[in-house]
Amino acid sequence: MRFWWVNQNQTYRHEISGGYLWSPKRNANEARNPFYESMREVSPGDLIFSFKDTRIVAVGIAESYCWESPKPQEFGLTGSYWENIGWKVKVHFFEIQSTIRPKDHMDLLGPLRSAKYSPLQANGNGLQSVYLAEISPEFAGVLTSLIGDEIAPIVQAAGDAKPIAVDDIDFWESRIALDISENTGIAETERQAIVRARVGQGLFKERVSKIETRCRITGVSNPTHLIASHCKPWRDSSNEDRLNGENGLLLTPSIDHLFDRGFIGFENNGQLIISPVADRPSLQRMGIETESIVNVGGFTSGQKQYLDFHRNSVLLMTRR
Repeated sequence: MRFWWVNQNQTYRHEISGGYLWSPKRNANEARNPFYESMREVSPGDLIFSFKDTRIVAVGIAESYCWESPKPQEFGLTGSYWENIGWKVKVHFFEIQSTIRPKDHMDLLGPLRSAKYSPLQANGNGLQSVYLAEISPEFAGVLTSLIGDEIAPIVQAAGDAKPIAVDDIDFWESRIALDISENTGIAETERQAIVRARVGQGLFKERVSKIETRCRITGVSNPTHLIASHCKPWRDSSNEDRLNGENGLLLTPSIDHLFDRGFIGFENNGQLIISPVADRPSLQRMGIETESIVNVGGFTSGQKQYLDFHRNSVLLMTRR
């Protein structure tokens, strides 16, 4: 179990009632933000303390890993400068009766503030620039003690949490596909090819097959059992990228799922990357070697560019 602090002044009402956390992927200037990147590290069973208007007012249990998701419509004009595609985590929140004001307990919390990326200033005020930040078990222990008995069953439930496989990627992609299929500004044959590329078939698969001949992980070479998987996901790509053969790998369906959801990735030299949040016994059952270094071979220069996007914007990141 890891422990997180989330500042929710602007989005508290929506996120608490909706049962999720959502953040952009980048700052408005496209720079990386460590407090958005933290979303990629959350795992089911992690405990999340919600800070709003100077107080800890809720405690949540993470119920999923992070996934790509459009900005929630219910945010309205909130965060109008945020990018439209971000990170989302399913969370079961419990609003607490014994809310605490950290500013009143800095004698206990102050010495436990992290030297880097602390969500709390030395004077006890929250940092508006922070969205989600990890806190130490010791810091979380003081918060738990201050909240009192009502948090005990929440902590116990967190320890028993199992991953919930919920996301809105399929719904999101189907909406994009519908828009494309109805776009008369695109030739009908091209529309069909773009929509079929979403499921790794058709023209896109033909183009990928000129570069790839087998699943990089399992070695399966029968095209009947292979999907053309996008390195830069179909949902994130331009129509040109959706049909570019160098934006693809031939993978079996289970490996495609792991790659598309960011549980595995590849270095440019062919070394397999396994996300630390991935369940290794499950990966082994899917045919992935998790106990030794795996290299699947080299990639073209074009593939390397798309794999760079995958590592930076899809792969669930390495824990600090």
